[in-house]
Amino acid sequence: MEIKILSTGGCANCKKVEQLVLEVLKETKITAELIKVTDIQEIMSFGVMSTPSLVINNKVMVVGKVPAKNTIKELIMGEKA
Repeated sequence: MEIKILSTGGCANCKKVEQLVLEVLKETKITAELIKVTDIQEIMSFGVMSTPSLVINNKVMVVGKVPAKNTIKELIMGEKA
């Protein structure tokens, strides 16, 4: 599984999304490659105009907000199935 966090840099919300994803991966014992994407051209290639955004297996799941931890868990578990 590949998880990308689209971020324009060190914004607090972007860091929070990363922290929540890491917590979910640890709790569920799911192995995933976590990639932080900060290049604006690459972010725009996903059709995303606001960050933070969460991309799982190249599918944009969340745009422009910090999702609840349970939401992140559901999205990751759904992609694992």
